Amino acid sequence: MPPTPLPRKTPESQGVSAQSILSFLRAVEAKKKELHSFMLLRYGAVIAEGWWKPYRPHARHMLFSLSKSFASTAVGLAATEGRLSMDDLVLSFFPEDAPAVIDPNLAKMRIRHLLSMSTGHDQDATPRAGARSDRKYLRGFLSLPVEHEPGTHFVYNSAATYALSAIVQKLTGMPINDYLKPRLYDPLGIENPIWESSSEGINYGGWGLSITTEDIARFGQLYLQRGVWQSQRLLPESWIEEATKAQVKNGSNPESDWEQGYGYQFWRCRHGAYRADGAFGQFCVVLPDQQAVIAITAAVTDMQSVLNLVWDELLPAFHDQSLPANPEALAALRTLLDNLALPVVEGAAHQSTADQVSGKNYLMGENPLGVQSVALDFTPDAIWVNFFIQGVHLKIPVGFGSWSEAVIPSLQGGLTPVAASGAWQAPDTFYLQVRYYETPFCDLQSFQFTDQQVTWKSEFNVSFEPRPAVRAVGKLT
Repeated sequence: MPPTPLPRKTPESQGVSAQSILSFLRAVEAKKKELHSFMLLRYGAVIAEGWWKPYRPHARHMLFSLSKSFASTAVGLAATEGRLSMDDLVLSFFPEDAPAVIDPNLAKMRIRHLLSMSTGHDQDATPRAGARSDRKYLRGFLSLPVEHEPGTHFVYNSAATYALSAIVQKLTGMPINDYLKPRLYDPLGIENPIWESSSEGINYGGWGLSITTEDIARFGQLYLQRGVWQSQRLLPESWIEEATKAQVKNGSNPESDWEQGYGYQFWRCRHGAYRADGAFGQFCVVLPDQQAVIAITAAVTDMQSVLNLVWDELLPAFHDQSLPANPEALAALRTLLDNLALPVVEGAAHQSTADQVSGKNYLMGENPLGVQSVALDFTPDAIWVNFFIQGVHLKIPVGFGSWSEAVIPSLQGGLTPVAASGAWQAPDTFYLQVRYYETPFCDLQSFQFTDQQVTWKSEFNVSFEPRPAVRAVGKLT
């Protein structure tokens, strides 16, 4: 049975100015913030929603660390069922993975410290925990020195969330994604969530969950409603209170939404709000004072700038009473939302170079991405780009002035949907965008042709580490 749709209402009927929502979206465009989706709920009703093409409502989007709040919820449910308590010692669950010599601070580490990122580690344990040759994240996490007494020092630590996921799995006999299905996903109407797992068969917890934007909004609405969904209590109100209040200090800058305190895998925000968030602008912002939820997916490097736009443009839009109808603003808002789109590649549809290189295969020189060969096919009806990468053939249709879609093999296994746009921006250079639209990532490529070779460049729109463009030269075979 499909999930019950969230009610849709006009902004003014819920006491929100449509003109202010318009101003927010125009500010997003003016400041060149790459949002992929946006939903605004007031009093449980959707009052504005939009997706920037080629992103779309029913496609899942990678959440990164927004996953943590779902992992935290699994812990809250397990506590409600009496399977664990916040004061349980972490080592009590994994005696077989304990180091031979146990750090005194590790011996004091409790579930509440994992939840509040106050494990006592001096720096994020995740890279070190994952660097073991046996790929045992949990054993790696427990083997690290714990420099501070747990509960006294905040450091953002995705490995701590992995440990929470492992604890719930050990107690329930199933990964947290399966554990959450009857307890959270099914009641909320979240269908087919995907959560990546480690080689140990444990959902990563701190990252790896992919769901739709509306799923994010439903999750936020559950927390706004203090754990009740359609008259059914899914989470205790006491859990909501503990999870979303500041459990530990994490800074003192009054202008930063990353220094307002940290709860149980939730960030405190300015203006009495709290949020779940993930890298590159995945947001679930809950505003209890305004009885509102904002869900956003994006590809941005400055996440604070997006929250600043929320506070500057949307926060003043909320009123306690319904507002007079504003048909002009509402019509303009709906037109804008219906026509949101990320820019396609601009340029010419055809150059004489296309006739010379079409269908020809270029053997690529050594490159970090393992691209072995490329071939571009230009026909009157279609453009195709063919890659052989690490022995895998990727054939991507390319739209001109539009997005052309395909499902291609993933180098990590399985299939991945893409949307591509391309054009000639110089007589000898073809530009290509490949958007992996279930993620924030877009591969920006160029092919510069000379007599017997092609110079290919690839650069992604966002990345965790500074990453220079990949460049390789291919020779005609």
